[in-house]
Amino acid sequence: MGLFKKLKDSLGKTRQGFVEKVENLVKVRKNIDESLYEELEEIMIEADMGADIAIDLVENLRGEVRQRKIKEAVEVTPLLQELIQDVLGGENQALMLNVPGPVVVMVVGVNGVGKTTTIGKLAYMCKSQGQKVIIGAADTFRAAAIEQLEIWGHRVGVDVIKHQHGADPAAVAYDSLQAAKARNADVLIIDTAGRLHTKSNLMEELKKIYRVLRREIPEAPHETLLVLDATTGQNAISQAKLFNEAIDLTGIVLTKLDGTAKGGVIIGINESLNIPVKLIGIGEGLDDLRVFDAGEFAAALFTKIDNSEDEHEIE
Repeated sequence: MGLFKKLKDSLGKTRQGFVEKVENLVKVRKNIDESLYEELEEIMIEADMGADIAIDLVENLRGEVRQRKIKEAVEVTPLLQELIQDVLGGENQALMLNVPGPVVVMVVGVNGVGKTTTIGKLAYMCKSQGQKVIIGAADTFRAAAIEQLEIWGHRVGVDVIKHQHGADPAAVAYDSLQAAKARNADVLIIDTAGRLHTKSNLMEELKKIYRVLRREIPEAPHETLLVLDATTGQNAISQAKLFNEAIDLTGIVLTKLDGTAKGGVIIGINESLNIPVKLIGIGEGLDDLRVFDAGEFAAALFTKIDNSEDEHEIE
């Protein structure tokens, strides 16, 4: 399956919950009036973009309609696609993986968001690009987390640095970094416990790991990625705010986009937090963790399900 088609198919539920409702609305309403704007705003809120983002988007839409002298409601849909792409594409979203190694990537997030799977797929992505990868199993609170990472390490073909269950996570992070240096690794990916974002003591442990890494390499961690589950909608934004207060997040990984109608949350995250979405999870396969591209995402979201893939296909 081609890359664009896979992305488009994964956004099917979000398209039904958002774009198809917009398309049905503009077909019925024909003319552009105040009630049309109000209904568009309601659709956006229902798609889990968040009220503030929905209001801003509709206001921008209103301004563009006036400026471009658009009269027919059906012309609103492509304009809305354009505005959403602008919101999503304002900041550089490339992962910092090409600086002199080891590049340190710290991965954080609450339990159940797909963090371990994301780490395994990210290791696979980096290795596929010719980089030597090491994983640090600093989630020592949950014994199964270490075992799961070892399974991923074996599957992908990368080393996993671990301590015993209950060990100091910061010590694991330190030893992982020393191993990455000694083995000339290009990328070190460090797992952390699935911390409840409301627990201040666990957040303090996260800060400790951060300090240990920075003491060894002043620029580390080069990436601090928060993994969020798209199916949780607006709750994902609340999680991101709290994590960002504890440590400086450099990017978001949004997982499970293929299983939710709440994919609109990606727009709310980017706009309200000013933290770029850098990776998205769109399926169960090893290569279903993708670098986020605003234009591609917007095109996939707004492309009708029965359209030909040819003109959008990416080789």
